[in-house]
Amino acid sequence: MAEHSNSTPAGSPSPAPEALAQQAHQPHQPQQGERIKPVRTGPEGQYTRRRSGRLPARRSGRALATVATAAAALVFQTAVGPAPSSAVSPPPSEPRPAPSTPSRFVPGPCPATPEPIAALSGARCGFLEVPENRAHPGRRTIRLAVAVIPATSARPSGDPVVFMAGGPGGDTFDDIPFVTASGLNRDRELIIMAQRGNRYSQPNLACPEVDRFNAKAVGLRYDTQSTGRLLLRAVKDCRNRLTASGGIDLSAYNTTENAADFADLRKALRIARWNVYGYSYGSNLALTYLRRHPQGIRAVALDSVTPPRVVSLPWTWSSAREGLAAVFAACTAEPRCKSRYPDLPRTLTQQVRRLEARPLTLNARPPRGGDPVKVVLDGGALVDLLVANTVRPVDVPAAIEELAHGNPERFAQARAAGSVPVVGETAHGLIESVACSEWVPGHSASDLLNAGRRAFPGWPDTVLAQAPQLPFQKELCRVWDVPDRTRSQRVATSSSVPTLIVSGTFDTKTGASWGRYAARTLHRSTIVRIPGIGHWVVPQSPCAQRVLASFLARPTAPDTGCAAGLTPKPFTISPK
Repeated sequence: MAEHSNSTPAGSPSPAPEALAQQAHQPHQPQQGERIKPVRTGPEGQYTRRRSGRLPARRSGRALATVATAAAALVFQTAVGPAPSSAVSPPPSEPRPAPSTPSRFVPGPCPATPEPIAALSGARCGFLEVPENRAHPGRRTIRLAVAVIPATSARPSGDPVVFMAGGPGGDTFDDIPFVTASGLNRDRELIIMAQRGNRYSQPNLACPEVDRFNAKAVGLRYDTQSTGRLLLRAVKDCRNRLTASGGIDLSAYNTTENAADFADLRKALRIARWNVYGYSYGSNLALTYLRRHPQGIRAVALDSVTPPRVVSLPWTWSSAREGLAAVFAACTAEPRCKSRYPDLPRTLTQQVRRLEARPLTLNARPPRGGDPVKVVLDGGALVDLLVANTVRPVDVPAAIEELAHGNPERFAQARAAGSVPVVGETAHGLIESVACSEWVPGHSASDLLNAGRRAFPGWPDTVLAQAPQLPFQKELCRVWDVPDRTRSQRVATSSSVPTLIVSGTFDTKTGASWGRYAARTLHRSTIVRIPGIGHWVVPQSPCAQRVLASFLARPTAPDTGCAAGLTPKPFTISPK
């Protein structure tokens, strides 16, 4: 089914994005006698920091990549109306960087990954050397790991695809098997670059201190002040180490510099035109790149879109609500699921309230094996696990019902997964620098709490006071202490470059309706919604893969026909 993107999908589980955006960006109004304390800001995701069992945004896609494709999709095509010839320029008030030292590509060996990546065996690798801070070009230079993976076709197209990974802070090279399995390098070269601060780039903003905290946090209450203090200490220790021993300018690790790195990469590789594919935070980066560096961009594909204009802590609650509401609505539409789990929203509210008042402490074995570990399940941990997609969407109704009847095994195992993090894999420093400069400023603790109350009336305030996937973030930003960049980053991208927007209706991190919101200023865009899929759609959906391939071949007229007849995969029905 096709409609203009400014129409509202039938049966949408949440308010229109315009209303949600307005709610998410309502500034805090001081009450009589209230003092407003300035927030010293510094740095997800959206979403990638592993805290208390949290998984990075990119991880949910991997964890679900073996799930059969969910079906049923609505396809919206925007009208090709009057539009700028390219992306708009930054706002006039935005500071422009000083002329910088030319970046250059230096050939070198491919990264030595923990497990061999087949696609790298024939790749051309090296580093992109760029200024750390383009406002101070004469200072430090950093190196970003690059791989150019050849196309599998004997006659590839001349315009490659550059991949922008989610996170921020995720291991881009670890994503290669998923993007190559999705066909990204079938007809074109695939260009991979580890974003500044990430694993395999120099410097690497990993925080082993936070990884070690995460391993312990599965056995702690999720949202108590004592847990928050331990996390703050770990982040502070990481910051002190990075700035003292490495002399790193944490303020330079932001989306604007990140986008400039990709613009420099295209020039350094002497590529006239290329295509861009980004998911989760990578879609935020892609939109920023399109806005600031439109030259040489043939087409842009956005997966699980995160519009820069709206990303904030309050915004996270709207996506959590939309994704969970879609799961519950799909269960209601399936007769067996509806009969077995008749009132999931009420059951979930009861369990969040019960666990927040009386947490469960038990031993659980991590999903990939090993000795059982102590885990604590409280209301905040339960919500975090649901938003992180650590329980497969098809299993969510069964997991909630089992929990209500005294069997917390699915959630306990998912919580235990956080006890075995890969130390050094995630660049927590990049997460903090982006989150604290671009997502956190401009909203108060009351704004966040009120957004949570609107999304989930009846849930405890102790749960709603923490942004899903980003607990204690405002306090962390006082520690990280980087400048507020919202004025230059919270800007809509307006462009006539052909754009594909792919969303999963079960996405609890970046709700599917935000695709339509982003498309309002992307004047030649196609929106595809795949029900039954969560975060990072393309690796999980053969239909989405076919649509993406068609889009890359014909950006203005992709074939979206496979989406029309899809139906969601049946939910797990547990025995009574």
